[in-house]
Amino acid sequence: MCRNIRVLFHFDPPTTDDEIHAAALQYVRKVSGSTKPAKVNQAAFDQAVADIADITRRLLRDGLVAHGAPRTREAEAVKARQRGEARDARMRVKFAGAPGG
Repeated sequence: MCRNIRVLFHFDPPTTDDEIHAAALQYVRKVSGSTKPAKVNQAAFDQAVADIADITRRLLRDGLVAHGAPRTREAEAVKARQRGEARDARMRVKFAGAPGG
């Protein structure tokens, strides 16, 4: 999964509309291959972001059933840092023996 895409489901406090919009924007940027669309494509880009945000909002609030304790943003940040540190350690080992490394 893309490292920039974040889990939005089952948080305490609940996921905000701003977080949902940011995720939808990231998704549309990824699939379109454009961080800033040309003026001719701006309306389609903005509509896609709005549609995906709406679908995501419905999925999170009406479609999924949560089990267990809600996630916290602090705990998720700690897990993300740990994954990043582990990834960095693997890369250092992988490239330690590489030419020029």
